[in-house]
Amino acid sequence: MAYLNQICWSIATVLLVGCGLFYTYKLNFIQFNFKDMFKSLKGSIKNKDTISPFETLTLSLAARIGVGSLAGIALGIYKGGVGVIFWIWLSALITIPNTFVESVLAVIYRERDGKYYKGGPAYYMSKGLGYKKLAIIYAVVISLCYLGGFLAIQSNTIAASLNDYINVPNYVTGIIVALVSFLIIFKGLKQITSFTSKLVPFMGIGYLLICLIVIIMNIDLIPQVFVNIIKEAFNFKSLGWGIITSMIIGIQRGIFSSESGIGTGACASGTSDTKEPIKQGLVQMIGVYFTTFIICTSTAIIILTSNVDLNTFVNVNGIEIVQAALNNHLGSIANIVLLIAIITFAFSTVVSGYYYGESNIKYIFKNINEKGILILKILVVLIILYGAIAKPSTLWDLVDVGVAVLAIINIIAIFMLRKDIFIEFKNYRK
Repeated sequence: MAYLNQICWSIATVLLVGCGLFYTYKLNFIQFNFKDMFKSLKGSIKNKDTISPFETLTLSLAARIGVGSLAGIALGIYKGGVGVIFWIWLSALITIPNTFVESVLAVIYRERDGKYYKGGPAYYMSKGLGYKKLAIIYAVVISLCYLGGFLAIQSNTIAASLNDYINVPNYVTGIIVALVSFLIIFKGLKQITSFTSKLVPFMGIGYLLICLIVIIMNIDLIPQVFVNIIKEAFNFKSLGWGIITSMIIGIQRGIFSSESGIGTGACASGTSDTKEPIKQGLVQMIGVYFTTFIICTSTAIIILTSNVDLNTFVNVNGIEIVQAALNNHLGSIANIVLLIAIITFAFSTVVSGYYYGESNIKYIFKNINEKGILILKILVVLIILYGAIAKPSTLWDLVDVGVAVLAIINIIAIFMLRKDIFIEFKNYRK
């Protein structure tokens, strides 16, 4: 599995970075057009019987700001060292245009789903390229990754944390998480976006306040933390393998946190009621900046300003490292803080991940009815239960490979549909 993972991610990394650089140049460094990003977001915040661009932003943010922003970043530092953070930043900057492009395509090729819309890579591969078989493959893989892997990982992280804090059996946590998740997803898309539009701002601001406290407590260490990140990113020890390991892991974790080019942001954007595809793409780029440069960097600061020895951890999920770091900073109250963060981050990813899976299941089974969707929701409950007792290393390995496959397929598609992007972009510039 490790060998397969390396092969898939080597290919995915080249394609993601290459496509990001291509669109960076062709779209005049669109990722730095902050004025238009926030201008597009302004006025999109509404809560009527439609899905607004703001709600699609919180839906995609809910998936991005999952336990990967906690456990994933800690795991990256554990495996690749401090320099991983630099490569996370750089990979995000380079690949952000991929998020823009896939979101634009999602709006162009979306379809009606009752009174709402549905869309994403499977839809623009089928309608834009005519590659229906490739669309099916993508839809199957993303359904397995998100309905299977990611949902199980969220459950596993919550269960591991509660077991460490108050010795709650993993299966008990699994039952509670499964039932609460079912109640959230039961009423469908509007209920999900309504939930994420309220939860995401709450959990984002709350987590940043914790990080701000840590920064104030360790203000004298902050400059050195950033110096170490840059220094270790270019560590040429062991004939260059230090920098290569750090780079690959950093890019991989950066893609995981930003999801730029994977196509999940397109699944969220495809639900938008906007009539302007370019503005939808601009709005979605804000989510990548917030996730990578604020939330993930906050986690890194919490870890790197602590006195935690990473060499003492085995069979790492990642959350244990964050817990130890917070305990170092805040003492016993850290358990409560982290528990709240884990629960909110995990549930946000569960509900958004479920919708990504559902929208692609609807593509695979075009005539699926409400009874079929109910069966899907029950299956999700069982997956969450399984995730609570599964081995974290196995879950991460499977999801790693799956996400790399999604990125490879999606990047090929959005590059082939470049003419659609150029036409839309030209009209927008006019």
